[in-house]
Amino acid sequence: MQLFSNMLPLHEKMITAEVCVHHLHFTDEDYPRLGYQIKCNPSIKSSNNKAALWQGLLDGRLDVIATDHAPHLLTEKQPPYEKAHAGLPLVQHALPLMLSYHQQGMIPLETIVDKMSHAVATCYKLQERGFLREGYFADLVMVDLAKPFTVTNENLLYKCGWSPFLNHRFPSSVTHSFVNGRLAYDNGQIIEGDPGKRLVFNRI
Repeated sequence: MQLFSNMLPLHEKMITAEVCVHHLHFTDEDYPRLGYQIKCNPSIKSSNNKAALWQGLLDGRLDVIATDHAPHLLTEKQPPYEKAHAGLPLVQHALPLMLSYHQQGMIPLETIVDKMSHAVATCYKLQERGFLREGYFADLVMVDLAKPFTVTNENLLYKCGWSPFLNHRFPSSVTHSFVNGRLAYDNGQIIEGDPGKRLVFNRI
């Protein structure tokens, strides 16, 4: 954390940093329960490391909340250690996880929106994305903060077929997702349709 600064606005930074949701949630105390399921690079560490990441996120030294989504098959996560693949499937539950921390009073909703959308677009200079603005692509997600759900094998959308959050109960749900203005997800159902569009970057 000593390598990063919050002295400049994000658009002026020459060095930026992200933090992954699994490093904000898991600690080494979860290894006896989850084992190689939470093997990743960099590795899950102590509660002190987790607390330092939260502090860096909230004080602006860490710019983006990411997932490092890695949907390995569960068979690829088996011992021995040197052969077990590193990485977790996380993209489906990243936002519900952060919303749960909001409901615990740890992070404002505005900060979640900024770190998972606005800052991403700013950091990577995405053209006409990442903000609710006239003329921008309508990439939207709708959530219900009062609709809890439990992760089960039946509601997993990962093709790898597993999650480290199996049987975990989240207090909030993602109800709808729109991609380029088209409804792509509706209360547990993926709606097939036109493919996405190539991202355009405003880089000179």
